[in-house]
Amino acid sequence: MPPPAARPGLPTLADSVRLAEDGVHILDRRVFPFEHRWVHARTVEEVAAAIEDMVTQSSGPYFAVLWGMVLAARETAGQDPETARERLRAAGDRLIATRPTNDQPRKAVEWVMASVDTGGDDVAAAALTGARAGDEDYRRRSREMGRAGAALLPEGGRVLTHCWGDLYLVGLVEAALETGKRPSFVCTETRPYLQGARLTAETLAEMGVDTTLVTDGMPASLMRAGEIDALVTASDRVTMDGHVINKVGTLQLAVAANAFGVPFHALCHAPDPASATGADVPIEFRDGDEVLHTLGRRSASERVRGLYPAFDITDPRFVTTVVTDQGAFAPDRVHEYWNEERGTAR
Repeated sequence: MPPPAARPGLPTLADSVRLAEDGVHILDRRVFPFEHRWVHARTVEEVAAAIEDMVTQSSGPYFAVLWGMVLAARETAGQDPETARERLRAAGDRLIATRPTNDQPRKAVEWVMASVDTGGDDVAAAALTGARAGDEDYRRRSREMGRAGAALLPEGGRVLTHCWGDLYLVGLVEAALETGKRPSFVCTETRPYLQGARLTAETLAEMGVDTTLVTDGMPASLMRAGEIDALVTASDRVTMDGHVINKVGTLQLAVAANAFGVPFHALCHAPDPASATGADVPIEFRDGDEVLHTLGRRSASERVRGLYPAFDITDPRFVTTVVTDQGAFAPDRVHEYWNEERGTAR
């Protein structure tokens, strides 16, 4: 069965996880854009496996967790509400563990559980209500964050990116185009999965933005030559003291940007109040064998082993601003986001 119809007007990756009566349909980012192949997850465990196997990446796991929790709630049909809630909490723990560095799966689970815990005896209906609210909240925050980020870009600026391919990027580009800034983008290829080449660059091209692809080793020389006006990335987590955790390779780009006077703007919806500093964030190490392959073909001999920390931690001194849905903050003031969120003065 094909996936449900796409939302009109969105780039492909901005609507790549869809709930249906027969399960969750997830666009396989491992083969995109060469193939538009959908993985059909019928159970919450199949959703978790798809996240772990990199079927979906970037903000995709957030939506996969939302709809996976709905599947978990459906699986509790006929059970008493308290037993159903306990099973949902266990499903949430399983889904959060799929990508431990990123804090968005935890937020997705919290959306669903908040609704389930207050939604009466119909656990499945409450889970769906919470998931829909979490979906809308993420999209709204991405739009607001995009406007704040676009305000920092110069007119006609050349923006370097690293490994982000959907709603954060879409929100930024839409806001920049709406204000007439006409940015162009330079995308790193982002080894070993080539997310920058396949996901980020393709999304930008879909949106009609001038896009150039470079290898991961080229950005420092481009910055030195004055060909980059800003480094802008998403983030998997930002700590309360301004450390930015993102796809491995972000640190070296930030260090180079600092050396050559290029501002680095890191986008996140909000800093994580549970992470005081970078040492509090678990860094996911994936199978080193993934580094030894490119698009399914081995690129080193059997005598070579691989090492793959999937994320790195960028120190606040290399970050110019952390851009949130509440505006832009200097990294040493990002904790003040929560003052804004609660309606108090900075």
